Amino acid sequence: MKINNLYQSAHISNDNDAKQRVQYNLYDFRFRNLLARSDWNTLPKLVQKRFSKRLSNGQVALYRGIISETRFSKVGWCLAQILRFIAAPLPVKNDMNTPAVVAVAEDPIAGGQIWTRTYHNRDGFPQTINSAKRFTGKTGLEEHIGLGIGMALKVDVIDNGLRFTSDHYFWDLGKYRIMLPHWICPGKTKVCHIDKGGGAFDFTLSLNHPLLGELLYQKVRFHDG
Repeated sequence: MKINNLYQSAHISNDNDAKQRVQYNLYDFRFRNLLARSDWNTLPKLVQKRFSKRLSNGQVALYRGIISETRFSKVGWCLAQILRFIAAPLPVKNDMNTPAVVAVAEDPIAGGQIWTRTYHNRDGFPQTINSAKRFTGKTGLEEHIGLGIGMALKVDVIDNGLRFTSDHYFWDLGKYRIMLPHWICPGKTKVCHIDKGGGAFDFTLSLNHPLLGELLYQKVRFHDG
């Protein structure tokens, strides 16, 4: 009797281990772990699916869309042009109704994910914006844009989606990290992912300075690939 019970316990344990391995291979829990379970469960299923894809063995998630709106203040436009020298992390033109593509892949070296946004321009080559999301730091999520510059992001749930808000900016110099003072930073960055149903979602990017107001706003309607 005891032998049978031990066998059954071992069998159940093996089944649980197998289920966990299957979940690990199919799902990426890193974004989910940034939220309370109750908050994650309120998200639309398609939002959960987009932010829990396990991208391994060179897999890439593709999203195609159309730029609905891009607007700058005069200061915002100048800032976007200056930042061309630091990997151009902001859109540089205010084209509308032009194609956009986002590609997401795993970063096998540094961990995290590589996000590549491509904006087609009416009068020239497309603009490509590369950034790396790493699940580390005080907030649990950082976005690196190049030359050691990045920002820590806070994540929270909004109606039908997620919002990513900058907490602070930093500059990595080798093994050292410099926290950039507020007076030198461009302001509060917010990125929203809002599900619109039918496999569509809106991506919005806003940059607001505490004294100068809105510097940049962009909205793109994407569709699942």
